[in-house]
Amino acid sequence: MDKRDKTKYKLANAIKQLMETQSLDKITVKDIVSQCDMTRQTFYRYFQDKYDLVNWYFERLVQKSFKQMGVSCSLREGLHKKFRFIEEECIFFSAAFQSNDYNSLMNYDYDCIFKFYEEIITSKTNKPLEEDLAFLLRMYCRGSIYMTVEWVNKKERPAPEEITNLLIEALPDRLANLLSDI
Repeated sequence: MDKRDKTKYKLANAIKQLMETQSLDKITVKDIVSQCDMTRQTFYRYFQDKYDLVNWYFERLVQKSFKQMGVSCSLREGLHKKFRFIEEECIFFSAAFQSNDYNSLMNYDYDCIFKFYEEIITSKTNKPLEEDLAFLLRMYCRGSIYMTVEWVNKKERPAPEEITNLLIEALPDRLANLLSDI
């Protein structure tokens, strides 16, 4: 891990610690840099704002799960990895998903998974996403994020395998047919 990544992870750990006791929307950049003994200049060298930091940390999750789908793991395996990671970082994700900011993790997650699935579908069909299929994909992505947030906030949540199975079962047939072999 290079120095840049070490610094980013140090900032991520600081915001994670702060999120254990306060909401993301109330945390300031000053709080974050004070927590990890860094400067605001250092923070802004790497991130636009606290939401950018949260989304960067979430991107590490995407690299460990979603971006492996169709390459080294299946849709089921990728989703399962995603939910195991979220479960391990439950406090962080619970707090991050509560933000309603435009740059929130919920919006970032939606953009990531929509684009990911869209790329798979367009590469399989060799044509742009048709409007009716895009509608199904938007509905599925929004619903899966909503259910992810609900899952992470439950005190007694089902195992990652169960939420994975439910999300795969919830895929509309047309999407399932296009995504089943990844």
